[in-house]
Amino acid sequence: MNVIESELLQTTFTAPDGTSVGYFSVEAACSRIGADVDTLPFACRVFVENLERGQPSNRTAHSSDVERMIRWKDNVGSSAALTVGRVILPDSSGLPVLLDMAALRDAVAREGFDPAAIESSIQVDVIVDHSLQVDISARPDAVEVNLSREFERNSERYRFLKWAQQAFKSVRVFPPGTGIIHQINLEHIASVITRDHNSPSIAYPDFVLGGDSHTPMVNAIGVLGWGVGGIEAQAAILGMPYVLPVPEFVGVRLKGELPPGATVTDLVLHVTERLRGEGVVGAVVEYCGAALKSLTVPARATLSNMAPEYGATAAYFPIDQETIAYLRRTRSPEHADFVEAYARMNNLFLSDGLPEPIFSRVIEIDLGTVKRSVAGPRRPQDRLDLSRIADDFRSRLPIAASEGGFSVDPDITAAIESDDTTVKIGHGALAIAAITACTNTSNPGVMITAGLLARNALAEGLSPPPWVKTSLAPGSRVVTRYLKELGLLRSLEDLGFGVVGYGCTTCGGKSGPLLPAMSAAIDDSNIVAAAALSGNRNFEGRIHRQVRANYIMSPPLVIAFALAGRVDINLDADPLGFRIDGSAIYLSDLWPSADETANALEVANNPSFFSEVYGSPNKVRPWDEMEAPQGSRFQWEPGSTYLIEPPFISLGRNIAISGLPDRIDGARVLGAYGDSLTTDHISPSGEIPLDSAAGLYLQSLGINRANFNTYVGRRCNHKVMVRGTFANLRIKNQLVDGREGGWTQLFPSGEIVSVFEAASVYRDRKTPVIILAGRDYGMGSSRDWAAKGSALLGVRAIIAESYERIHRSNLIGMGVIPLEFTAGMGWRQLGLDGSEMVSVKGVIDAIDGNGPAYVTATRGEQTIHFEVFAAVTTESERNCLRHGGIMSEIFEKYTNTNRQTEA
Repeated sequence: MNVIESELLQTTFTAPDGTSVGYFSVEAACSRIGADVDTLPFACRVFVENLERGQPSNRTAHSSDVERMIRWKDNVGSSAALTVGRVILPDSSGLPVLLDMAALRDAVAREGFDPAAIESSIQVDVIVDHSLQVDISARPDAVEVNLSREFERNSERYRFLKWAQQAFKSVRVFPPGTGIIHQINLEHIASVITRDHNSPSIAYPDFVLGGDSHTPMVNAIGVLGWGVGGIEAQAAILGMPYVLPVPEFVGVRLKGELPPGATVTDLVLHVTERLRGEGVVGAVVEYCGAALKSLTVPARATLSNMAPEYGATAAYFPIDQETIAYLRRTRSPEHADFVEAYARMNNLFLSDGLPEPIFSRVIEIDLGTVKRSVAGPRRPQDRLDLSRIADDFRSRLPIAASEGGFSVDPDITAAIESDDTTVKIGHGALAIAAITACTNTSNPGVMITAGLLARNALAEGLSPPPWVKTSLAPGSRVVTRYLKELGLLRSLEDLGFGVVGYGCTTCGGKSGPLLPAMSAAIDDSNIVAAAALSGNRNFEGRIHRQVRANYIMSPPLVIAFALAGRVDINLDADPLGFRIDGSAIYLSDLWPSADETANALEVANNPSFFSEVYGSPNKVRPWDEMEAPQGSRFQWEPGSTYLIEPPFISLGRNIAISGLPDRIDGARVLGAYGDSLTTDHISPSGEIPLDSAAGLYLQSLGINRANFNTYVGRRCNHKVMVRGTFANLRIKNQLVDGREGGWTQLFPSGEIVSVFEAASVYRDRKTPVIILAGRDYGMGSSRDWAAKGSALLGVRAIIAESYERIHRSNLIGMGVIPLEFTAGMGWRQLGLDGSEMVSVKGVIDAIDGNGPAYVTATRGEQTIHFEVFAAVTTESERNCLRHGGIMSEIFEKYTNTNRQTEA
């Protein structure tokens, strides 16, 4: 950050090392307007400090922002301009961000200005974790083989990353094989309190924007941060103001203790179910209550990690003694002492005896009511008691897919080879069992429980059937280190759960091929196969294209279901196997005692594991040996099918030149979708099907299926990605009712074509297109390609019943107008079917917040009139739409600044 003049600092304190450190006092800011700091939620206090510090040279103008935040209850939805401390990105969003910045340098250079003016203004960390696939598993060489194949597929992308690291001053890349972004942020990168050693030295809370929706995981150690799309991340990197609507602060009061056998994963599934039901979308959730003391930082991290699943912007835990103990283990005692001193001095430390802050509402959750749980088969908020999964699964088999079922004959079976014999399997047979994702692998408690359960299963002679693909992908090498120290890694390996690499893998749809026998059985019989994973997302088509039922659960339950080989089993009552004497073996026989797990945790908490792993840069030979281009501008390769100069600046400039329309006339509906359409539905991340629009395009370039890579791997090729938009294998466009996949009707002919083909025809006809949708449009990943692809398809507006926060912002960032039906209304309630010709007038007034826009939908002789409002909340969002999106807004900013300088 910039050096701040000493007279502008609120006050100073003496750090544990004896030095004088300046800080901006939250209490002083509250006193200035007669407010009591103790009434503010702790997360709100971090906002207040950020706003106090944000513009010290113009404190009078900025004080209104501070006051609005302190009096947040009266100002929810008003604007607050925050100072972003750093940005953290996975390669899946980081590569497109850096590619856009490279393109921006070229565009600025073409205008005759210095391309080096396009530079990161804050620290940017890119963790390469989203490209690792589980090509092989249950083999001793799995880590090496999977990493080798990762580099084979992605060498061109990774060379670009190495170029970007030398081209942009503040970009740091953590190479493949290091771990998962949020676990590394939690264990290593996040400072909690940042100390700027410029003169004078000041300290301030860490604040991070992440290019992945699970960034709130770091809220567990008192770091404010959340996920944004790559579009917003890029704007923050380039110094654009980050404006957030003042949020609602909701308290979640935890009480009681978890019952024996229940894990924090079970707790987070209960919390997700409850908070989705309570409605906390866009709110900042803050955990409070007597049970906080019993939750370790890794347990808190699991709760914070799944904030996007329950819809919250952030899920904050105040800094307390548990936070400081964690920092002692993972950073250093000196840094932990400094964080504690600052937090206590600036009213950011939760001490015993402090009054509970005042929230807009408090949701109380009793840990004592938590039961072993799974969530699925399609959404993380759809929690089931462990005893209910079998009945729930079976009940869905004959039900139509549109009603949450699978629309299959319940009696279908398949023949599969097993140990030189042929056995019959049915619906619910387990194809994938994956211990995956930072959500759970960051928590030694559940990982050790899984290891002990694996040991106990081996002792009983149990093992998964041969059709189950098993894998373990930790979020950091610390996990491997303590499992090995405890002797549990060998038990996991012997059961088939050997380490396959360090990355998101199955949780992000990179599960790799199923075992051949299982894959063939599914294709031949149409059985509904299942996956058990310790991830955070299980949306349709995300985990694997052949697996239709996906269940989220704790790592020990992943092992238990792997042993069963199926999900249509009641693990509370049904045996997992039988001993030689015929006696049954139940899950309860394998589950380790609380004392045994606690004793093992003492070993896992050894600080030396963290210093060994993070004490020196991770050496990855293929990365270290890889040669990369040099210089400030990237040299595009004309024949590349991975890295193509993106078109978003010219796209946005064309929109800006034509002006923000007050009317949209004669639009056609490109797609009509129901509730909870996810960004995975809109822009898939996994396998590119051979017969998809994207697959056909790659084939036309002479690329065979083996070299398709995944949609994530092709995110820097907009020609592939636009063809993949609205093309998830499981997406259900109501214009082609009963057919899944990226299809739509082309009007007025009614011909069934791909969404991409229809958009191309409408573009040639100069016909604008819109999307109709239900509630929670764009829930899930912070996938900016869901907005980029929509823009490239020519979508001018979305009309939905409600939006998830990140995707709504991404749409605005791409110049796509998010419109919202009035309360209680929707396209289905109004009797629309998507064949209508649609016109919208009064768009500008709606965007400016001056009233509704008026929609006319005409179908034959019938005309339907209704009102919509623009889901646009701040003036910066309105300006962004006027500029045609963030990319063109940034371009105009840099070129105009340079022109003024030259003048």
